[in-house]
Amino acid sequence: MFSRMMRKTICASRNFSTSNQNNVKVAVAGASGGIGQPLSLLLKQCPLISELSLYDIVHTPGVAADLSHIETPAKVKGYMGPDQLKDSFKGADIIVIPAGVPRKPGMTRDDLFNTNAGIVRDLAKAAAEVAPKAFLAIISNPVNSTVPIAAEVFKKAGVHDPKRIFGVTTLDIVRANTFIAEAKGLNPLNVKVPVIGGHSGVTIIPVISQASPSVSFTPEELKPLTVRIQEAGTEVVKAKAGAGSATLSMAYAGARFTISLIKALKGESNVIECGFVQSDVTEASYFSTPLLLGKNGVEKNLGIGKLSAFEEGLLKEAIPELKKNIQKGVDFANK
Repeated sequence: MFSRMMRKTICASRNFSTSNQNNVKVAVAGASGGIGQPLSLLLKQCPLISELSLYDIVHTPGVAADLSHIETPAKVKGYMGPDQLKDSFKGADIIVIPAGVPRKPGMTRDDLFNTNAGIVRDLAKAAAEVAPKAFLAIISNPVNSTVPIAAEVFKKAGVHDPKRIFGVTTLDIVRANTFIAEAKGLNPLNVKVPVIGGHSGVTIIPVISQASPSVSFTPEELKPLTVRIQEAGTEVVKAKAGAGSATLSMAYAGARFTISLIKALKGESNVIECGFVQSDVTEASYFSTPLLLGKNGVEKNLGIGKLSAFEEGLLKEAIPELKKNIQKGVDFANK
């Protein structure tokens, strides 16, 4: 009874249908980690997934065995170590990458760069070789740099399709929805706030002027609320006191984005999520905006819309930092 209720709640919360027969393979790279395990658990509960392929350098067979006992349709298989990486990606429709080291107190996302950049590069090489048409959803930080790294790898392999490579910024939207709902006494399930730009610090731009339902804040309220959304990851790192970063909320956000990709793949209309993609919306070559998703990935970039004067100021501050982050990823991939 409990498991049926849980599945129903998760399915209903993001309104995805189970009417289409499931035939989607999702691979999770970094499946044994702090994000990867709860993300895989949430995806195992999605009735639209027929196969869940779990990859990591340690412990994956155990994670797969554990999840395989859950009474949902997705078949689970674990792959472990570099020798099994390509096999784990073969036939995947979607590859989700939460792999990497977590942020610790005092670390910025940029501090993670040297380790995580190499991990994403190697995973992208395998994906480009055996699953070049898969949607690539990158969670590994710093997203502002790791997404350009993956894109450069795909370019070198001659299989680059910018409509299929995404940086998952959904956690910023989830946090904005939650914090604004708390501030206004609203049900967070009914709050929708676009968050544009990038996925670290000042590059995170919550567009509260476009919130649904419409909300208003005084300038004295708006600035600290914006800063809280931008620095919410640090809030979690400090609260965990060295034990890790945002794992559970990121797993939820990653599952939400992945399920939206599945819905789009299966032909559902009006599937919209914010994502960090190659873009000409601003002078930054990658930028997160609301995206209309379709069977081939990004069907339409919905742009930034009308911004308030405050948000225009945030955008102006974000662009130089974002361009620097992007260039760092491009340079790493091409060195």
